[in-house]
This record gives sequence, structure tokens and C-alpha cells, in this order.
Amino acid sequence: MPLRLALFDCDGTLVDSQHAIVAAMEAGFAAHGLVPPPARDVRRVVGLPLVQAVATLSPGLAAEAHEAISEAYKAAFYRNRLAGTHPEPLFDGVVEALDALEAAGFVLGIATGKSRRGLDATLAHHGLAPRFVTLQTSDRVAGKPSPDMVFAALAESGANAADTVVIGDTSFDILMARNARVRSIGVSWGYHDGAELLAAGADLLVHEYSALPSAVTGLLVKD
Repeated sequence: MPLRLALFDCDGTLVDSQHAIVAAMEAGFAAHGLVPPPARDVRRVVGLPLVQAVATLSPGLAAEAHEAISEAYKAAFYRNRLAGTHPEPLFDGVVEALDALEAAGFVLGIATGKSRRGLDATLAHHGLAPRFVTLQTSDRVAGKPSPDMVFAALAESGANAADTVVIGDTSFDILMARNARVRSIGVSWGYHDGAELLAAGADLLVHEYSALPSAVTGLLVKD
């Protein structure tokens, strides 16, 4: 049997980090005397590289301001993590789904808009770090919807594109998968709605983690 890879997004797919992200974004804008964007708009850009997300939220500002807000965001996120004020809980059923996929012979990976420092902290908090054979972050590889994180994950894991499925909650995840020519599954519990994920090209949409292992396996046996 060929090596098969299940490549997960993190924010909105594995963990519910919206409150931590919104709080850090509010602090990042406020640090520069700016009115923070609405929480709903912040949730819309989760998954993009940080500077790109800030630029999307504030297109009228100069690039230097986007960089400065991003740095203030990172500082606020780190402070909040140390203080424990905005936890990033796992969604219900994550561990059981990972167990089932590993039992079915999959290796696991992550492709996320988080920084590597942030991803490492999240995985360590939940005791998940040993589960993943490849960790791709947008501070080291071009971010979504570029296919580069998928390509890097394939190279690091040894999997082929035909034996890989991306699992994510935003259209950025699905477009990344399409650009890399791998299959994708949208999850409806995250930050973009299911109709949008299907419109972006998701092969399937699942509504709970218990349905995910069979959905992933099914995509790769259709051929």
C-alpha cells in the first residue's frame, strides 16, 4: 500500500482559536491607535499569512503599517498564551479521528497560517506534536492559497499527491489543495461556511469529526 498523507489545517480545523486570534488582532490594531476590525472580518482571514491577513483587513494602510500591526499581533498573542486568557481548545473528536486515520495507515501532517512557534506551542499544549510527521507554516513556506506548503509536506513525508488529502475549514485550504492538485475535504465547524468550501472545490464536506476518517479513506479508494 502506498504511503498516504492526511494534511490538516490547524486554526478552525483542529483547534478553535478564533477568540485568541480576534483578541490578538484587536490588540495589534489598538497598539497603533487604530480601530480594530470587526471579529467577523478577522475570522474571514484566518488561514492567510499574518501580514496578508492584516493587509486584507486594512487595505488603505501602507505596507509598513501592515508589518507593524503584525508584530504587535504576535506580541499580544504570545502574552495572551502565557497568561492563559484565550485557550485554543481542540474540537470534539479530534483525537479519535487521528487515531482512526493512523490505524488505517495514514501519516499525518499540518499546513497552517500559524507561525512555527505558535504551532509548536499549540501542539505541545494538547500533547499532539508526536502525531505529525510534517509541519508546514507560513513563516517558512509561502502561505495559502499557494501550493507550496503541500509540496513541502509531500517532500518531507514521502507521500505522493495522488495519495494525499487536505482537510481544512476555509476556502484558502481548499484552493491550496486545488493548486497542488491534491484532494480536499472541507469541515463545516470552522470559519468559512460549507457552501463556500464546496464552491472553492472541496471534494467532500463533513460536519463532524466522527465522519472524517471514512471520508478521507473513501476519497483515496475511488480510483
